[in-house]
Amino acid sequence: MKTRLLIALPLLTGLAACNFSSEDEGAQPAADEPTAAQSPRVEDSMTKMEADNQAQRFARLALDCVNKQYPNKISHVLNGPNDVQSPQQLHPAFFGCYDWHSSVHGHWLLARLWGQDKLGAMGPDAEAALERSLTAENIQAEAKYLMGEGRNSFERPYGMAWFLQLYAELEEIAARGGPKGEKAAQLVQNLKPLESVILNKLKDWLPKLAYPIREGTHNQTAFAFSLMLDYAQEHGDAGLAKMVKDKAIEFYGDDENCPIGYEPSGEDFLSPCLEEADLMRRVLPRDKYRVWLTAFLPGIPSDGSTDWLEVGEVRDPTDGKLVHLDGLNLSRAWALRGIASALPPGDTRRAALLATANKHAEAGLKNVSGKNYSGGHWLASFATYLTTGRGIRDGATDVEKTGSITPVDKAPAAMPSGKLAPAAKGKAQ
Repeated sequence: MKTRLLIALPLLTGLAACNFSSEDEGAQPAADEPTAAQSPRVEDSMTKMEADNQAQRFARLALDCVNKQYPNKISHVLNGPNDVQSPQQLHPAFFGCYDWHSSVHGHWLLARLWGQDKLGAMGPDAEAALERSLTAENIQAEAKYLMGEGRNSFERPYGMAWFLQLYAELEEIAARGGPKGEKAAQLVQNLKPLESVILNKLKDWLPKLAYPIREGTHNQTAFAFSLMLDYAQEHGDAGLAKMVKDKAIEFYGDDENCPIGYEPSGEDFLSPCLEEADLMRRVLPRDKYRVWLTAFLPGIPSDGSTDWLEVGEVRDPTDGKLVHLDGLNLSRAWALRGIASALPPGDTRRAALLATANKHAEAGLKNVSGKNYSGGHWLASFATYLTTGRGIRDGATDVEKTGSITPVDKAPAAMPSGKLAPAAKGKAQ
């Protein structure tokens, strides 16, 4: 029998009044119904010039750290004296930005904004940074490192999931064609050996994972599953998509009364409750999701209020752990918008979800700066994920328009040893 979250909280008093209309109740996941795309966001008040300036500020933070080797926090298993090496020697592609996962999503940030033509004169700098890091030689070395003894859990699941986002982002740029598409297609080819290693590791791990990881930091399964599922659906990996959906339903399908009043913990950058709800709108059909959400977060207000979820407070932005709460405000904002996107326009919870998202977005965005490296090396990636709506499908994707995501060769890549990767797309390993 699955464990249910049955903690009752004063914060969650009363069942939110919900408008369960009888409109289209198709079998597609709730996220396929982009009902929140027209809702005003705090960023929508910006002019195009202000938005581009913001994007360029985020890109500058990534450019300043993707090749910055120190300070550095490595997570490294030493199998012998020869493994005592510098971060750049260990990770020639992803040695910057303080740690491996931050370097990966820093490169994703550059790819995202470069691909969306938001960088103006900084575009060539972003392109050069991607081409400098993501060479075939560097990625082969990264793949070989992950295959080393004792490294099965390296950056699992958070860093691995962000790598799949980087891969998917470059695939989407490649699908658009043109000069950028050609460059992105080459980068996709370069990334394939590491993609193969990561997919094999994740597909080996998922069936063995007996319980969800509900913490508010890197190991959380809900957010990683969201990134993995978005990659799988955009890339066309039906096997991985099924594995993630099945595991999400197994772990979270019966959850009720999530204790959101206990959040946040002092070092959270992901909300356990909201990231789970943001994942499940990707998994459940819309009609079932609305019912599930009522049971899972019964205290979402129906009056548009925001006092049900206070923003996280950072009392020392120079502290690398305490500054996590700035990231929490940003990730809460994207999760709240994602949840709202799965509800029909008449659902009375949407106003509170979107207003609360705006409150968190405003609090988080104003603290994204390079003043303190503790936050400057990673917060811009969270801000970019939020402001570009990466996790919300706001219209027909390239898959829906063309039937394929990218014109580049999508055959399994050769492993660093020269052997063919066993995790062929569409097959659960």
